[in-house]
Amino acid sequence: MKLSEYAQKVGVRYETAWRWFKAGTIRGHQLPTGTIIITEDEPTATAPTRVAIYARVSAAENTPNLDTQADRLVSYCAAKGYQVHAVIKEIGSGVNDSRPRFLQLLADPTITHIVVEYTDRATRFGFRYIETLLQQQGRTIEVVNQAENGKEDLMTDLVAIVYSFATRLYGQRRAKQKTDVIVKALTEGTDDATG
Repeated sequence: MKLSEYAQKVGVRYETAWRWFKAGTIRGHQLPTGTIIITEDEPTATAPTRVAIYARVSAAENTPNLDTQADRLVSYCAAKGYQVHAVIKEIGSGVNDSRPRFLQLLADPTITHIVVEYTDRATRFGFRYIETLLQQQGRTIEVVNQAENGKEDLMTDLVAIVYSFATRLYGQRRAKQKTDVIVKALTEGTDDATG
């Protein structure tokens, strides 16, 4: 059977099956046309051994959504036959690259398979970089819901960038205004320096 059919049969992405073929984990041969034919019926590769779920929301007021997101991912993993070793929940922007729980998850070599609901739950940008680096370590990241519309996904990313920079800019303006009030109060010699 073709490699794409094999990947669908065992429930993995084509790229994962291709990696298995290149590593010799599954037997087959490549035709002169480039098509890869798999010659074994059952995969020799086993299901991911240490699975972690990563759920994220942007703000603390979305905490109930964080719990339901994690519950959906646990149900998904149970349906796929994965044994979940860790459920990581985090509150933080997908644009922020300093999310400690996600960084710790990525740095943990004992976790061989990470499951997220959407690519933007892991990161707004550079998901392919994360996926590629994990593959080089023999690890995988699985996205439950792939974007149906590339334009819609791109628009969501653009809105996230604008929102992130707008909040940073607003925060900087507010800090500057507060600092100006404190400096003015100090230069006038008043005791009202707390603004």
